[in-house]
Amino acid sequence: MKKSNIALIACAALLIASAIGCSSNKETKSNKADEETQIEIANADIRGQWFIENIVFNDSNYVRPDETSSSMKQYIVFEDSTYFIMTNCNSISGSYSVKGDSIRLGDGAMTEMACDDMQTEDALRRILPHISTIDVQNDSVVRLNGSAPAECILLRKAKTEIK
Repeated sequence: MKKSNIALIACAALLIASAIGCSSNKETKSNKADEETQIEIANADIRGQWFIENIVFNDSNYVRPDETSSSMKQYIVFEDSTYFIMTNCNSISGSYSVKGDSIRLGDGAMTEMACDDMQTEDALRRILPHISTIDVQNDSVVRLNGSAPAECILLRKAKTEIK
């Protein structure tokens, strides 16, 4: 009788252990699915045309395209997985990906025409490789943040696209 009690207790312990293992596995799968859903929902939607308002490196080092060239608006267009930048003189294009509030701008092609005012192009060439996160405010203002705390590109949504 003692052997049967021990066998019964061992079987019960084995069933409990397997039940706990199965239930925690389901929770883990459920948590992973919830995290993936949250990431998909949290992806910033920056598709469309954005005017470049300011390119900031620090408090005393920045470029405001409107102040350097009044002849044309300088802008960025984000499409499904590509970006296109038009400055007063040259253009830059490449691929990008967004995951949550992180953005990765791939290396792109750039025209290299010599112009009187190359401040915007030079600033973009310097900052684009460092852009890593996005802050979207009211669907009309975007801040592309660089690796340094003050480093960013400020964008304003174009009301009508002027490609």
